[in-house]
Amino acid sequence: MSKEANPPRLAENEAKAVARMLRVSPQKLNLLAQLIRGKKVDRALADLEFSRKRIAHEVKKTLESAIANAENNHGLDVDDLIVAQAFVGKALVMKRFHARARGRASRIEKPFANLTIIVREVEAQANA
Repeated sequence: MSKEANPPRLAENEAKAVARMLRVSPQKLNLLAQLIRGKKVDRALADLEFSRKRIAHEVKKTLESAIANAENNHGLDVDDLIVAQAFVGKALVMKRFHARARGRASRIEKPFANLTIIVREVEAQANA
């Protein structure tokens, strides 16, 4: 009488990690997501390590979490992982006001974003 179990949404050779409520605008976070998308994980980690963006540290932690999930939960080889997908979603927006001249106020929006990183194991290229 119970519902059927949800099928797994990831392939056998994939693992993911999600970071929620990151205090950065989705537009700025997407710049870092574009930076690592499609790269091998060791190269992506190096790029995030030396990025000058403030939120790069949180993105690096999320990528490391996805790598750990792939290794421990799915038994994938870390050396063959690539960043298959890295996408950004909007979370809530805190609204504040800033007092202005002549009794007026202007609105300040403090956006939050979600980040999802999916890593995939690819076969090692045969070097001839």
